[in-house]
Amino acid sequence: MRRLPVISLGSPAPDVVHAIQLALAPAFLLTGIAGMLNVMAGRLGRIIDRGRRLKERPLDATGLDEAALVTELKGLERRRRLASTAITACTLAALLVCMVIATLFLEELLDLPLRWLEGVLFTGSTLALVVGLGFFLVEVHMATQTIRVHANDGDRP
Repeated sequence: MRRLPVISLGSPAPDVVHAIQLALAPAFLLTGIAGMLNVMAGRLGRIIDRGRRLKERPLDATGLDEAALVTELKGLERRRRLASTAITACTLAALLVCMVIATLFLEELLDLPLRWLEGVLFTGSTLALVVGLGFFLVEVHMATQTIRVHANDGDRP
């Protein structure tokens, strides 16, 4: 039986496989950042909804006096800014991770010396993520400080 000749594709196929392997860890980081962004966006939506409800209701329907209403709206605005900043920083982190992945592919496929750029982008991504999580932590802390749940014995069924 006669064998057909094997056609060699050269080394690009192993390079692509290696580039994909290198990009997997940053891709998992992207998944984690996406989860955090989902949580942050949900909190931002709830903050905005609460502010709208308070502004649209007549003052007597809110159960607050005017000073308390203004105080709560100011607190919601501060929390909105914190959540928005957290989302911006985490989105920047995700964009930088995407650039790390692209740089890994360029380095591997074009045989370019881009390790320094990968390091800078990854460090920037990590710092942006730390900033985003820090703002998120402050927002969560503010929310827990402004909401007090009191149990009264008379409220039990």
